[in-house]
Amino acid sequence: MTQRSRGFRSKTRYKLKKTLRTGRSNPITKKIQTFQEDDLVHIIIDPSVHKGQPHPRFHGKTGKVAEKRGRAYIVSINDGNKAKKLIIRPEHLKIQE
Repeated sequence: MTQRSRGFRSKTRYKLKKTLRTGRSNPITKKIQTFQEDDLVHIIIDPSVHKGQPHPRFHGKTGKVAEKRGRAYIVSINDGNKAKKLIIRPEHLKIQE
């Protein structure tokens, strides 16, 4: 028997699905947006951009920008009662109003 694959995006059929006809699929403004330290951001994964994606378990969570590293940002969140730091590119982040 062969083992089933359990890759990075397994069990995300509905979570990482783009809605139909949203207009332009990858606007450049999402890629060039900037954040300051201590900004609150929502982690919303763009499934069409594979680089800099966090694990799907963090989709929909809110965290605080700790620092900038290269093109990506370090976002600190609480996962349960443990503090974690994620390296995420700006395509997958949205500022909290």
